Amino acid sequence: MLTSDWNKASYSRAQGECVRARLDEEEIQVGDTRNPEVLGFPASEWLALLKSLQ
Repeated sequence: MLTSDWNKASYSRAQGECVRARLDEEEIQVGDTRNPEVLGFPASEWLALLKSLQ
């Protein structure tokens, strides 16, 4: 479950290259540790994406 803290992907490299995600109020934010820009998605769309990957 996502929290307001950044959650690093389990497949990330030890050198710090990673995809990360967090919950920000009603939005899921996804970003890359090498790039300060963040993408935001409605929580319902994020859950639909995760379900489609199962």
